[in-house]
Amino acid sequence: MALHRTPEPELMDGADQVEAYAAADFASSDQAMVERLALLCADQPGSRLVDLGCGPGNISFRLARRWPQAQVLGLDGAPRMLAVAEQRLAAAPELAGRLHFAEIVLPLPEPASLPGRVSTGAYSAVISNSLLHHLHDPLVLWQAVAALASPAAFVYVQDLRRPDSVAAVEELVAATMASAPAVLRRDYRASLHAAFTPAEVTAQLAQAGLSGLRVEALGACYLEVWGRLP
Repeated sequence: MALHRTPEPELMDGADQVEAYAAADFASSDQAMVERLALLCADQPGSRLVDLGCGPGNISFRLARRWPQAQVLGLDGAPRMLAVAEQRLAAAPELAGRLHFAEIVLPLPEPASLPGRVSTGAYSAVISNSLLHHLHDPLVLWQAVAALASPAAFVYVQDLRRPDSVAAVEELVAATMASAPAVLRRDYRASLHAAFTPAEVTAQLAQAGLSGLRVEALGACYLEVWGRLP
């Protein structure tokens, strides 16, 4: 019997979570994601990139350094996570003027209510890492993607893929998080239960009018959504 989805809290803003995620070393997986994006978009993400669900900015910083000609905007709904991102930015003066962060909780507000740095229809690449499984209504992510993207924008979303059983969840937790702090093991387990399957994501894209994007399994526990919009 397939494992049913169990949603988790949408925002990760607990002090213990922020401290644990800020201190954790995700360098290898974060860099692999950016290089995967570079491969799929033929190293041409354009000049304005937006990172949805940026957390403490791990991917946002890597995007800004990988494409030094681009402006990068990281968006997140968790103030404590964004505070860590801003502290890191203050220690990276070479990125001043090219990397910015803003607080937004999905669904995306009406254009008149968006923060000053955020514009609809303006981004040549819309990127997201591990945001989808947090959302109680996954359509708010795809609606934000469609609203923020400029014509012919490249979209790359990577997220966890829900395993088939509780036993499979526990095997992944044991295999990948055995030495991690308890808060990270707890959150990883909850996230696997909250993740979607490729078939579910394909249905979401069809409902959002984004059926031209590809959905594929990636590795042992991830899925990816990618493609260039019309």
